Amino acid sequence: MGFNFVAWPARLKEDLGAAFAWLFAGPCEFPHAFVKRLIGNPRLELDGDPNGTILEGLDLSYAYDNGRVVFQGVSVATHGDELVAIVGPSGIGKSTLLRILGGFIAPLTGEVRLLGKRVSRPIPEIALIHQSIVTFPWMTALDNVKLALKSRKIGGDEADEIAKKVLALVGLEGSEELYPKEMSGGMRQRVAIARALAAQPMVLLMDEPFSHLDELTAEELRQDIYSMIFNSDIPLRSAVLVSHNLYEVLTLADRIYVLNGCPARVVGEITVEMDRPRDPTSAKFSDYMHELRSYLTPVKREAA
Repeated sequence: MGFNFVAWPARLKEDLGAAFAWLFAGPCEFPHAFVKRLIGNPRLELDGDPNGTILEGLDLSYAYDNGRVVFQGVSVATHGDELVAIVGPSGIGKSTLLRILGGFIAPLTGEVRLLGKRVSRPIPEIALIHQSIVTFPWMTALDNVKLALKSRKIGGDEADEIAKKVLALVGLEGSEELYPKEMSGGMRQRVAIARALAAQPMVLLMDEPFSHLDELTAEELRQDIYSMIFNSDIPLRSAVLVSHNLYEVLTLADRIYVLNGCPARVVGEITVEMDRPRDPTSAKFSDYMHELRSYLTPVKREAA
């Protein structure tokens, strides 16, 4: 016997949507999402230059409870209308660094700043798209997106209008009333992107956003994502992408930070100077790929 999600009371579906959001986001985000769901985290009072440095991680370090230092002395930054990528070997702390930048995890040392203001908790100005495709089966595409508008205290017809506009932005106009079971994986990830953008963040963090999609669908989204997120209709100013896929990184990023070593540090920073759309068969693309790979060769563990 299956569950008839559609017939569930609206409030129950919303609460379960929030609960599953916490679950998929990971334990480190659970309590903060709980608070945000109930009362909404206040937005920061920001007065910095939106065309200058947007998000900064300054001298960041992180260690596990057993004392093992994952990375140390890591500094990264994003600028206006810029997509920055972070790459490195598996297990080096890329996703952890991303969550520190979002205020979901506290660093061992260092701090995060958004337009010069310290970030010590999750805030509406920074949104995270997780590698798991998080859409809630009892909600239509429209209702999935409207869930993000609760933190902005927007409801009724205004919420419908905003959600429809953002769904159109990500290529889902006409799909507002579809349920996740009626969508492809790529469509569901577009809904997740739309939900993040509906919250009107200044920075979008993306943790392996295409890793659960087949290659053809992932390639389609790679071609569209830059125009989706850097659009005059939304206030997003920069994005940070974590990925193992070097082709993906070179296709999308304006700058790339490379982590390596144990504990990890920033061992390279590459500014990608290629016009879009980028041609992976070009000599320049190959040169950047070679440079990236040279930074990712094994680095000796530091002596204790």
